[in-house]
Amino acid sequence: MMQQKKIIITIDGFSSCGKSTLALQIAQALDYIWIDSGAMYRAIALYFLRHQVDMENKETIEKALENIELDFTINQVTHKSTIRLNGEEVETEIRQMPISELVSPVAAIPEVREFAVVQQRKMGEKKGIVMDGRDIGTTVFPNAELKIFLTADLETRINRRFAEMKRTNPQVTREEVQTNIENRDYIDSTRAISPLKKAQDARVLDNSHLSFDQQISIVLNWVNELV
Repeated sequence: MMQQKKIIITIDGFSSCGKSTLALQIAQALDYIWIDSGAMYRAIALYFLRHQVDMENKETIEKALENIELDFTINQVTHKSTIRLNGEEVETEIRQMPISELVSPVAAIPEVREFAVVQQRKMGEKKGIVMDGRDIGTTVFPNAELKIFLTADLETRINRRFAEMKRTNPQVTREEVQTNIENRDYIDSTRAISPLKKAQDARVLDNSHLSFDQQISIVLNWVNELV
């Protein structure tokens, strides 16, 4: 694909809409860098869990954040971008249920969001990135050229997450997954700092009944309109 310029593409939406999968494929198609902001918050949550950080204590939180270094690397086996926490690849561990249950409360902490947003903006300085999350188009990159709000109905999202988690955690139940998704939706939508909401100029993509190829085609057409 011939491009005249590189842009910033943001993909926001509720959990289990397929944001990360779509963002990765779009980045690969455009030869862009994919930044999984959700993985950043999950890695922070993992650090908090490991070190039993008191999430009610601002001083303890700030001290913990000073000891966290996040970066992305290419996994030599999967050839996908994976996150590292203080030099340790933690991609598999951050996808487990204990982190899924902790990530939304951690991400709602103002100091955590400030820490992550600074890093995310730095990653986007040269453009040519696709970043997905909850507040990327509204808070992190409000001037992004293409903002997408990805959505799907609740049943579809539950089925997708259940199938995904079953592969690495055969004991997980559908009820646990549904409770987790509903709780995360509530926390993400009602938190005081950068709640999940659609940016006014975002394009809505409901993928409840779309194939993956159809989603990619729609987004690449939107990119072509802009570049």
